[in-house]
Amino acid sequence: MDRRKFLATTGLAAGGAALAAPAIAQAAPEIKWRLTSSFPKTLDTIYGAAETMARFVGEATDGKFQIQVFAAGEIVPALEAANAVTDGTVEAAHTASYYFWGKDAAFALGTGVPFGINARQMNAWFYHVGGNELMNEFYATQGIVAYPCGNTGAQMGGWFRNEIKSLADMKDLKFRVGGFAGAILTKLGVVPQQIPGGEIYQALEKGTIDAAEWVGPYDDLKLGFYKVAPHYYYPGFWEPGSALHTMVSAAKWAELPPSYQAIFTTACQAANLDMLAKYDALNPGALKELAAGGAKFAPYPQDVLEASFAAANEVYAETSAANPMFAKIYDSMVAFRRDAYLWAQFSEYTFDTFMMGQQRAKAL
Repeated sequence: MDRRKFLATTGLAAGGAALAAPAIAQAAPEIKWRLTSSFPKTLDTIYGAAETMARFVGEATDGKFQIQVFAAGEIVPALEAANAVTDGTVEAAHTASYYFWGKDAAFALGTGVPFGINARQMNAWFYHVGGNELMNEFYATQGIVAYPCGNTGAQMGGWFRNEIKSLADMKDLKFRVGGFAGAILTKLGVVPQQIPGGEIYQALEKGTIDAAEWVGPYDDLKLGFYKVAPHYYYPGFWEPGSALHTMVSAAKWAELPPSYQAIFTTACQAANLDMLAKYDALNPGALKELAAGGAKFAPYPQDVLEASFAAANEVYAETSAANPMFAKIYDSMVAFRRDAYLWAQFSEYTFDTFMMGQQRAKAL
């Protein structure tokens, strides 16, 4: 028998003293994961959230848990990120859950749905009203564990080649719009298109589509939409506070030591805050640049908003009747929405309305 091998496996050494490996080393194995993003590297805000999370994980584990981030298309296409986790191609993905609502409508609720809740309310629902637990109950059916890892805040309502004066102008529009919103806008006569962010400009330029939404001023400026579709509408009522998630293979998650799981979830939460703050810091300047570049800003006509709200409620009722998991999650979200907007009327809304008046009066 090889004596050294025997000693190593039994933990015994000369004189009977135990030489077990230090507990810290045993609890901190070296792990390397690959993470595929649904976004291109050029979008430093939304793509960058995954890099921020991965950096935090690496630093907190002294480099023992490394997550390598790949941009959309480097391993799999943007809209295949969740599938790549489920089938074991990669350990993790950073993506918008609603990209996969065609597989199951419940996916849409992880990112946010039309006339849902804003970014602050979304975080409150995730972290303190059971939203994370409900979403992971659903994600478990897909072989996934997921945590919020970024939020865009309230989005703009998209770029249009032609002016929208009334609900009638929405009919037959080929509109690149993400997630569940497409099912709702279909009821208004819109023809929704799901196109990855990196391909939107070319589709607008060639006239393949008539309109497109992405995120907001900072990203939209980078992508140059104002050059080919100058009419910029608001608000993005289908995305009042869109959450991104890091999705992990449930099998790989179960293999992580509890300390790594805690570090991972904390890093996701930190990246979630960081991404929202970055958008809030960068969007004002980008808005000014877009205006200087010829973008034409306008609110959606009231009849578009009201028809969209009514259509959304129809779709939610239909979907809830057919999908019990969707209904369970959606009911939790809308119950919280009632109280959240009640509180906002007393707090954020009244203060912000006053301050916006001062801004328009040039008193700020």
